[in-house]
Amino acid sequence: MINNINDTLLCDFYELTMGNGYYQNGFYRKKTYFDVFFRNVPDNGGFAIAAGLEQVIDYIENLHFTPEDIAFLRSKKIFDEGFLDYLLHFRFTGDIYAVPEGTPIFPGEPILTVAAPAIEAQLVETFILLSLNHQSLIATKANRIVRAAAGRPVLEFGSRRAQGADGAILGARAAYIGGCAGTACTVSDQIYNVPAGGTMAHSWVQMFDTEYDAFKTYCELYPHDTTLLVDTYSVLKSGVPNAIRAFKEILVPQGITNFGIRLDSGDITYLSKKARKMLDDAGLTTCKIVASNSLDEYIIRDLIQQGACIDTFGVGERLITSKSEPVFGGVYKLCAVEDGDKLIPKIKISENTAKITNPHFKKLYRLYENQSGKAIADLICVHDEKIDSTAPLEIFDPEATWKRKTITDFTAKEMMVPIFRNGQKVYQSPDIKEIQSYCLQQVDLLWDEVKRFENPHRYYVDLSQKLWDIKHELLEKRKK
Repeated sequence: MINNINDTLLCDFYELTMGNGYYQNGFYRKKTYFDVFFRNVPDNGGFAIAAGLEQVIDYIENLHFTPEDIAFLRSKKIFDEGFLDYLLHFRFTGDIYAVPEGTPIFPGEPILTVAAPAIEAQLVETFILLSLNHQSLIATKANRIVRAAAGRPVLEFGSRRAQGADGAILGARAAYIGGCAGTACTVSDQIYNVPAGGTMAHSWVQMFDTEYDAFKTYCELYPHDTTLLVDTYSVLKSGVPNAIRAFKEILVPQGITNFGIRLDSGDITYLSKKARKMLDDAGLTTCKIVASNSLDEYIIRDLIQQGACIDTFGVGERLITSKSEPVFGGVYKLCAVEDGDKLIPKIKISENTAKITNPHFKKLYRLYENQSGKAIADLICVHDEKIDSTAPLEIFDPEATWKRKTITDFTAKEMMVPIFRNGQKVYQSPDIKEIQSYCLQQVDLLWDEVKRFENPHRYYVDLSQKLWDIKHELLEKRKK
């Protein structure tokens, strides 16, 4: 972690050169609207999980340029002095709207919107993207792994394999939002209240003359929080037998029955079944078995299907780095500019149709079926539209407009909430446990078909007729 840096300069240099240009041509007075959205769900999943908003809020609240920052920029010899003076007195004065952390999100829909003067809106792009991209990636991966574990706790064990200190600390936070029960990363507990815990390393066992002495000592030191690592030498020949002996000699006489063993190598299914029988035969039926060692959602799912006797999973590198797909891919695109009292929609066009943006200042609705409570679809609307849940609503696939459906007996919920208004924070970030609880509750509102790991059902993100018309009018104009 790099200490004592000003995150305001954690931006792409072109944001400053563009800002300088906006200042010199007067564009900096124009209010602009930028959306954050993503195009593809990692691992070809059915949905992602939004995370990282709290760090965006902290960043916005502390945006400022120091005299040292200005001196550095002046040394580049390309910035106008008026622009540098503007930066010296800089503060964020705009509005930000976002979906709350823990919300299931889908490709193409806005998950955060910045409405601010051009320089302000441009300057915050990099930090907003790096925060939302990283934590949404890890929260999404964690949620997949937690769902694969089918109710068994999952612990995040990846600090030593993370990409840097922030990757470990904020990754643990995001993993908790996604549903992990805790982390091995101590500082994440200190800063973000993500419960930290741990057992022992193989080196603890190797330090003692015998494996039994190592287990016995650990039981004596931590009688109410004992999990013994049993694979240093031989899981079935020495590890489990020595753990049973230590439990029965040290803990059971004290009436303590909350203890466990950990498997970190070998054939986890085979070893866990054998260990479970040995423990049960010794009368230690309450002893838990923890498994670690390069796990992910697919391995965990297979272990459970094979009948592995695992109570808790510890997941490291494949979670904290989202090894199978380590880039989230969120982007930040201009969608509107104010010109006097007019709001001018803007669109980016590409030969790759997936990269054509949705114009205008927008709002996002999630439509829920009243009978089941499940989410039906999301609807992106122009900011001044309102959905009447008491009337039938026709929705359509914006990529195949002949696919239409009229829904009734539904509830429409606005998903984006105000975060800043006129530069002032108007949103209170929930406690991390509240965010996790909200996340798991919202995931439960998705149909199981959307939650499949392979070939999930496509959850529709539709455009309102008004927004679709605006988009296609702009496309038609660009043809001429």
